[in-house]
Amino acid sequence: MQHYSIGQAARLLGVSPDTARRWADAGRLPIRREGTGNRLIEGRDLAAFAVEMARGGIAEVEKTGTSVRIAFPGIVTAVKLGDVDAQVEIQAGPHRLVSLVTREAVEELGLEVGARATARVKSTNVHVDRA
Repeated sequence: MQHYSIGQAARLLGVSPDTARRWADAGRLPIRREGTGNRLIEGRDLAAFAVEMARGGIAEVEKTGTSVRIAFPGIVTAVKLGDVDAQVEIQAGPHRLVSLVTREAVEELGLEVGARATARVKSTNVHVDRA
């Protein structure tokens, strides 16, 4: 059976190691301790927890009414306003995402540099270029 450390589990779940530790300490994420005291999570338990989390069964997961499954929570780093449209840049961890939206949407959402925002991606085509 595959086992994962807290850090590995956190990366797979898309949360910080501190969050994964808190879940484990609260008994929400099943763990066992090895002889050195390190926490280990069985692969099956982690898979079940990930499915529950994706279904919204974990309270810390952001709940939204959307069919978009790829989400990049981050911070707005730039907003360039045009007369009708706007370009919004979000830094989500190592990922820089740029989106063209309406100026009205930027104003309604209150998007400005420093604001927390989530970039959501839904695509029917994925293009891969050779590096």
